[in-house]
Amino acid sequence: MKIVIASDHGGLRLKNEIALELARAGHAVDDLGTKTDASTDYPDFAHAVAKLVGGGSVARGILVCGTGIGMSIAANRHPGVRAVVCSDTYTARLSRDHNDSNILCIGERVVGPGLAWEIVSTWLAEPASTNERHVRRRTKIEL
Repeated sequence: MKIVIASDHGGLRLKNEIALELARAGHAVDDLGTKTDASTDYPDFAHAVAKLVGGGSVARGILVCGTGIGMSIAANRHPGVRAVVCSDTYTARLSRDHNDSNILCIGERVVGPGLAWEIVSTWLAEPASTNERHVRRRTKIEL
């Protein structure tokens, strides 16, 4: 699967580790930055990923900052984006199953690399439910 990934300076180390693991797992990874630990503005990276995912160019994206919260807020401003912050595998699984999330946001200051990879792996493996109630609810999200 092709996955676009980005971070601000607060998520740089974890983003780099996730990107490496994604490549090892056979995914095509497009890293939109940041590439250094110099201070950056997280919305710039969130918007870059959200434009690609929301526009349909890429099916899934991953954003990393200090908490994941700022990235998710910025990304969710784009039509077609369902960005979620996950700090555990249960939430990651249900965000896909029930909500068909397409951008995963993770906080480097919240989870370590081992748990982050478990979250990413769970999120990537879980299909979106075709159950009528979940589909109906997802449809109501879009304006």
